[in-house]
Amino acid sequence: MKTTKPAGLPAGQHVPLPLNQILDGDCIERMRALPENSVDLIFADPPYNLQLKGALHRPDNSMVDAVDDEWDQFASFAAYDKFTREWLAAARRILKPDGAIWVIGSYHNIFRVGAALQDAGYWLLNDVVWRKSNPMPNFRGKRLTNAHETMIWASKSDTAKYTFNYEALKSLNEGVQMRSDWVLPICTGHERLKNAKGEKAHPTQKPESLLHRVLIATTNPGDVVLDPFFGTGTTGAVAKMLGRDFIGIEREAEYREVAAARIARVRKYDSDALRVSTSKRAEPRVPFGQLVERGMLRPGEMLTSLNGKRSAKVRADGTLIADDVRGSIHQVGAALEGAPSCNGWTYWCFRRDGQSVPIDVLRQQIRAEMARPSDV
Repeated sequence: MKTTKPAGLPAGQHVPLPLNQILDGDCIERMRALPENSVDLIFADPPYNLQLKGALHRPDNSMVDAVDDEWDQFASFAAYDKFTREWLAAARRILKPDGAIWVIGSYHNIFRVGAALQDAGYWLLNDVVWRKSNPMPNFRGKRLTNAHETMIWASKSDTAKYTFNYEALKSLNEGVQMRSDWVLPICTGHERLKNAKGEKAHPTQKPESLLHRVLIATTNPGDVVLDPFFGTGTTGAVAKMLGRDFIGIEREAEYREVAAARIARVRKYDSDALRVSTSKRAEPRVPFGQLVERGMLRPGEMLTSLNGKRSAKVRADGTLIADDVRGSIHQVGAALEGAPSCNGWTYWCFRRDGQSVPIDVLRQQIRAEMARPSDV
């Protein structure tokens, strides 16, 4: 079990995090009781404070099952703003220095939440529009169909080195950079949870596809994800599948029961399936000199450029020499091409069995060895 030392605790004492548990009670009180700087990501789906006026009916006069629960009711905007400031402050305290938060809302509340985030010291990274491919129609015909919700992604501070798996999102999007408008369906069909009466277990259950994208984008396996408005546990279910730890907070016993049963049915993906695409910059750094030290390339061995027009000799200290040019694989390549810069790993090749092989193959071999667990 992970343990974290909260501020003010005597040295050597740590408080265990309630990982993979659903905590009952008020989210503000529960977060205040958790250790400081202990959570990697927070996904929050707070009450929207819907300003509904009267019952809503379909054209056939049947009533729409809208959100009219007590937990979504606030006496005034001032009361809602006070609640928002308090839970955001409690959330920021438990976020790690490089942690981040996602908050989802509708036009009823998201603008007030956005201002409160900035006032609380968070640093806004993106607003993401979740465009619903199958939204509920506007039955009264007096406004536009509400076809989207807005998510705000923010880091704990402007200096936080937050997680962003850019290449993984690009892979999810068929090799194209992920945009800030996400077209995903609302929760329907087999995914929609029902209670013992056969009714919707929760009026605003979020689809797993939405949380899958959020967690793939901004967490890594083993990270701790907290959801202070856990509901029926979409965050916990997806976190478990993806090898993340979760902490849920939910004050409604009925929702906790549904969430616990749901998560118990979830199976974690195997470790190979959990690996995601990473950028070259995220891979371990391998100095060219290490290839020489390990005998993969020998001092005096000749390297040639990819196009075969340039050549340079490997020196014992991991530098190259070509004519009167000396330096790193990058410096020599750039000088020979008269270019401002050069990626020496993809520019230079060596000869093996009569074939020209990029030196990057040797670098990837070392990286693969670094990734394998030790036999010791």
